[in-house]
Amino acid sequence: MKQKQAYLWITASTVVLVIILKSISWMTPDLVNIALIFLLPVILSAMYGGKWPSFYAAGIGVLAFDFFFVPPFISFSVEDIRYLFSFVIFLIVAALTASLAAQLKQQLQFARQREAYTASLYEISKEIGAITDLHLLLENVSLKVSRTVHAQTAFCLPNQKNELEIAAHSPESSKLGQSEMVISEWVYRNGKMAGRGTDVLRESQGLYIPLQAEDRTYGVLAVILEDSELSDETLRWLEALGGLAASAIARVKLSEEAKLAHLTAESERLRTAILDSVSHELRTPLATVIGSATAMIEEDGLFSPEDKHDLLITIRDGALRMNRLVSNLLGMVQLESGMLRLRKRWCDVEDIIGVVLKQVKDYQQHRKIRVRLPEQMPLILGDEVLLEQVLVNVVSNSIKYSPDFSEIIIEAQVGGATVSLSVADAGIGLEETDGERIFDKFYRADQTKHVPGTGLGLAICKGIVELHGGTISAKPNPERGTIITISLPLNEAEEDWKTI
Repeated sequence: MKQKQAYLWITASTVVLVIILKSISWMTPDLVNIALIFLLPVILSAMYGGKWPSFYAAGIGVLAFDFFFVPPFISFSVEDIRYLFSFVIFLIVAALTASLAAQLKQQLQFARQREAYTASLYEISKEIGAITDLHLLLENVSLKVSRTVHAQTAFCLPNQKNELEIAAHSPESSKLGQSEMVISEWVYRNGKMAGRGTDVLRESQGLYIPLQAEDRTYGVLAVILEDSELSDETLRWLEALGGLAASAIARVKLSEEAKLAHLTAESERLRTAILDSVSHELRTPLATVIGSATAMIEEDGLFSPEDKHDLLITIRDGALRMNRLVSNLLGMVQLESGMLRLRKRWCDVEDIIGVVLKQVKDYQQHRKIRVRLPEQMPLILGDEVLLEQVLVNVVSNSIKYSPDFSEIIIEAQVGGATVSLSVADAGIGLEETDGERIFDKFYRADQTKHVPGTGLGLAICKGIVELHGGTISAKPNPERGTIITISLPLNEAEEDWKTI
């Protein structure tokens, strides 16, 4: 209630009380009861108007009581001097009542304000755990501060040059002035509060709080206050808010640093793995090719035509092995760089399997490859060349890890909206826990590390199959070895196909 309205209300209520009490004068109410009734405006004004309006109510109440109800009536004089003592007691009681009521009102306001501050801190602490976008979080905090303390709010954070700039602000505040930025810079460099309610620049209109966490200053919270007063409760709330904001910023910064460190370590690990794998995988076929070619050049009639034919086969196998390695490396680079695109067309699964069998024939040696196809095999929409590469990699793996004279079965099945191609071998097999990991880059199961390889082939297969909207999985063969299954969608709308 505004002061002017409070005084008018007190005056009007006193007049109404006088009229009512005069109208029931035939009831001859006791003067003590009348005096107690005049305490009502005092208590109500203390609760809703404050201390000074309640004192005014006490004074006007005494005057009305004396003028209308104490003999002689319609006069401020008194017949009995004892009434003066009653007036003093009335004023004392009214003053004490008004003070107590005003204190209770003030405590109630403080309690409500403390409750509102605590609730806002709780909401902000929940947002800090839920929101990962630092800019959005600071915008929300700025808005809450602005609405709670009716002030313009801005968060100033250092840029890459370690110079402060506004990272987020309340809707009412577009930017800070030069003087506010200078004060914010000082607060950031010194890690101390400045402005209203502090020992530094206390006459300033704003309050500047350093955002500190773990002995590090991450920025400054600038609050440009509209009111001239800043309660201790509000100051403590703003400090706590600054601490929460600093913790959020620290969490985001540490998360970014951890991600960067992880990416750096992962990049270094991949680089080392690539160098080790490539150097090892290239050295063996290169040595074979160089040795065979040198032997043929320097043979001086020592080799028979059959020996020369064997040497040429050795050179070809080494070259094919190096070609597969380079193709896998280029394929992985294309997948991870986003350069690989699907050239979609309708493909015949039987034709794809036929091409794959021709490509692996040169190094399947005495292994038998059987193909099982259903009578009706539908066409699939995809990139024929890439699908051939997937199947070549899978079948080559089966050949590599299977003993000679073993059997490899390629089987196609149609079920629902998918076509499944499975390659089952009788090789060294895999553990249950390796079913997903063998499709990771450079991963080699413990039981396969004695066999040369880079661990890229199946990773490339997974990337290509997922580009087609399909899945690839591996599981142990119930008899012996491994079964790798490729599932591709049928009748997929063209716009739904994934491309990179």
